[in-house]
Amino acid sequence: MAGAEAEPGAKTKAGAGGGGLERVNPAHLAPPTGFSHAVRAAPGTLVFLAGQTALDGSGRIVGDGIVEQFERALTNLLDVAAASGAGPSDLAKLTVFAVDVADYRLHAREIGRVWKRLAGSDYPAMAVIGATRLWDETALVEIEGIAVVR
Repeated sequence: MAGAEAEPGAKTKAGAGGGGLERVNPAHLAPPTGFSHAVRAAPGTLVFLAGQTALDGSGRIVGDGIVEQFERALTNLLDVAAASGAGPSDLAKLTVFAVDVADYRLHAREIGRVWKRLAGSDYPAMAVIGATRLWDETALVEIEGIAVVR
């Protein structure tokens, strides 16, 4: 994803609703782009968010490409988080599974814009992992996460 906001080496507190999460990006590491190297959480309740794909309410995968499917999967994840009392700034860790990592990288800027529009500029610790296929055979991306709610 495109452009983390914090300066390299900076420790930044999350925005409203994410009190107690601190993004840690050591200056001697490559500057993070669209993720944080680490997120330290103050005591709170851990919420484990199951992998979400681009399923609509009827159980169909929607979206023709990686960007559209990422947007729907992230929307689904944020909806589940909200139902658990967590907002975007409470996300401490996300894992993105992509069936085509090269396509994900090719569209990283667009995916980054989707992230900023839906989740803001607080980035969790993240990883993108290539997957041969996902549970939903037509899914291009799946997102799972951990949130910390106070």
